[in-house]
Amino acid sequence: MPADTLTGSLPNLPDHEATSKIIKIIAVEEILSRFKDLEDYEVSEKGSGEIVTDADTQSEIRLSNELTTLSPDSTVIGEEGFDKDKGIMTRFDGDVPVWVLDPLDGTRNFSQGKTCFCVIVAYCVKKTTYLGWIYDPINDDLYFAAKGLGAWCNNKPIKLNRTPKLSKMIGSVGKRRREQLNRNYGPEFPNVPQKFIRYRCIGLEYVDLVRGKIHFAEYHNLKPWDHAAGILLHQEAGGYSAYAKTLDQYVPGPISTNKFIATQDKKIWGEIHKFLSV
Repeated sequence: MPADTLTGSLPNLPDHEATSKIIKIIAVEEILSRFKDLEDYEVSEKGSGEIVTDADTQSEIRLSNELTTLSPDSTVIGEEGFDKDKGIMTRFDGDVPVWVLDPLDGTRNFSQGKTCFCVIVAYCVKKTTYLGWIYDPINDDLYFAAKGLGAWCNNKPIKLNRTPKLSKMIGSVGKRRREQLNRNYGPEFPNVPQKFIRYRCIGLEYVDLVRGKIHFAEYHNLKPWDHAAGILLHQEAGGYSAYAKTLDQYVPGPISTNKFIATQDKKIWGEIHKFLSV
């Protein structure tokens, strides 16, 4: 769906088709070309302890250069750029449109030859996400959302499926939380969720939240390149998400460490919030 069908709020939004083409070409040339073929010198460790590959860095360089040509007055906040300069987060504070990039989400999976990785791109203005893309290059699936207009997969509209009963839900939670829930809610609690996962690729978790393969997720470390596009996709497909303590909606900006919960609708959000308040 072309982004220029957005009405009213913003002029000169980047074209959806042009953006999608750039994302796909770079994913093929910089990411898939290296998949299962990384040399040792193409993998290094960042100060945070996370790893980075040449696929990450080269993808971000090209995405930054090519996407800003679609919106000449725009700027970029990328995961790898932030690793070198934490000050780029101030770019959220101005009036200039910001491309928020995770050039390769799921880097460790990618480096281990696992197929669970994707490219995430969001377009934000004044701390509002207007457009978001998540591209799964292995399956050639492109997910796109436009604020107020809906969500699509490969240009076909998508909506969340019917919510299963609580005991049948699958949730994405971190390792420590999973261990805590397993201690507190064993088989003697048949009416609560019992199955928990974590992909190590947040973009594809949001995709599966929309596809109904995951029914809720809890996050504690919200980096904008991981979450801005995914939250928009989830909301536009009919999902509901909010911070656990304040009930506030997500706003793209500096990294937030407050607990955030995403579910299939607002009613279920309350039930999941209660379940996770252990």
